[in-house]
Amino acid sequence: MHDKTSVKFIWVMILNFLITIAEFLGGIFSGSLALLSDALHNLGDTGAIVLSFFAHLISKKSKDHIKTFGYERAETLAAFTNGVILVVISFFLIIEAIERFLKPEPIKGNIMLIVAIIGLIANLISMFAMHNDSKANLNVKSTFIHMLSDALSSIVVVIGAIFIKIWHWEWLDPTLTILVSIFILYEAFKIIKSAANVLMESNPSIDLDQVKAIMLTIPEIANVHHVHLWRYSDQLIMLDAHINVCSNLEIEELEKLYNEIEDKLSPLGINHITLQAECNRGLKEKMIDTSQSD
Repeated sequence: MHDKTSVKFIWVMILNFLITIAEFLGGIFSGSLALLSDALHNLGDTGAIVLSFFAHLISKKSKDHIKTFGYERAETLAAFTNGVILVVISFFLIIEAIERFLKPEPIKGNIMLIVAIIGLIANLISMFAMHNDSKANLNVKSTFIHMLSDALSSIVVVIGAIFIKIWHWEWLDPTLTILVSIFILYEAFKIIKSAANVLMESNPSIDLDQVKAIMLTIPEIANVHHVHLWRYSDQLIMLDAHINVCSNLEIEELEKLYNEIEDKLSPLGINHITLQAECNRGLKEKMIDTSQSD
């Protein structure tokens, strides 16, 4: 609870909850679907922020006998869940907008405009609060995307309120709702894909041929095979590999060899390396073992 990210989560939760109440009331009294949809979006965001906050706290727990890797992936699971929540909310809003096209209702532009401006200011504050931490943390990034989409929704509602107030274009309200929902869908799918790649232990866009070439620059290494490269969390990229070395290497020499490999691969972002040294076994094996068992 003492880290700055946790404090930011708490303030953003409180602010977002207040925005949700204000927009629900404003949407009901003004008759604006865009405002109600933004309030619904904010309600989902409040739940998502709570989820992200507790996942962040869990991720700080120390490793133990049950979770020998630690609890960092709690944030990845939260990011994936938040992405799914955004998708569900977006589809719901699109359906509501289509129904409003079929059954248009009068909208009070003044109330809509005032509440939308208040929501926009609050969303911008929340968005900038989470911006820096979102660069290196997928969970915080999912929260930031929620805030960003909220800010854009509020901008759209403000624009819609102005046009409705001046030219009475009620059809613009559901139209803008659909456009914002499409944007949210796009961002949500990116979050889901990133989180799924971590959970599926995918290669974080590091060239394996480059990894092998770097390792083979060390004279003592004859071949590299059975390579596994994956991102465990936002901060941890892991490499597991078998290397063929000369049979006369001593333990002390192997330790120096491992340290040299770590130094050479660290610029690629790989910060946890496990190596198995072999003499002849696997000497002609490929870098990636395509069989089901390792």
